Amino acid sequence: MNKTGLYVYAIVPADDISERQLTTGIDDEPLHIVRAAGLGAVVHASATEPYQGPDTEVERWILEHSQVVDTVWEAAGTVLPVTFNVIVRQGDDAASAEDRLQEWLAASADTVREHLESLRDRVELRVEISLDEAVVASTSQDLIEMQRATESRPAGVQRLYRKRLEERTREVAEKAADRLYPEYRRRLVSLAEDLSENTRPGRNPGSVSVLTVSLLVNRADMDAIGLELADIRDHQPGAQIRYLGPWPPYSFADVPELDGT
Repeated sequence: MNKTGLYVYAIVPADDISERQLTTGIDDEPLHIVRAAGLGAVVHASATEPYQGPDTEVERWILEHSQVVDTVWEAAGTVLPVTFNVIVRQGDDAASAEDRLQEWLAASADTVREHLESLRDRVELRVEISLDEAVVASTSQDLIEMQRATESRPAGVQRLYRKRLEERTREVAEKAADRLYPEYRRRLVSLAEDLSENTRPGRNPGSVSVLTVSLLVNRADMDAIGLELADIRDHQPGAQIRYLGPWPPYSFADVPELDGT
């Protein structure tokens, strides 16, 4: 395989990491650092074609990519993660992939250094809050009466009435979620430096989503997020909370377009 490209994992301050702190990358490829203008790009020598294959292989490659970013993040204290399958190629003018990457680092240095410093000691947390439809239904007098009316119907028509009850239960739960959304968002925003919303959250059977967000917070403030979520759980019947992380700040890493890909 002709490895004339460079597969890029992450950008870090050059002085904050050494090659001794690196492990291996995708498929155990040896890692090294391309340096320029006080920045370092963690890379491995690569073919110029992107990684393609069965879903199980792609999932493994993405996990191995993420593990490199995690290692770099822990070593340097800040990182701009680069998305999966970014490969810098050799130029038409015979410039090597390393030359092109160094040119990009130099050209983007001021913006990238400023962004790296703003993310130092910051983590990304993912918060998902949803409501259990059954619990919401148990607190609605209208739904309680509708349930009783359904149970009093002849067995042959109960199926139709149960369908209507399910639809009405979801409507009530969705209204409750819409009512709670601005309050919960405000509470989380007050504790975070930035917030990114997932506008297409996953659908869990039997529940409705209130919000799904990624939060950028200082490491020192992680406990405050946990306490706030515990308070929501304790005071809102049917609240279901997933709290994931800490991760490198993927959702907040505004990497300038990388030339040569």
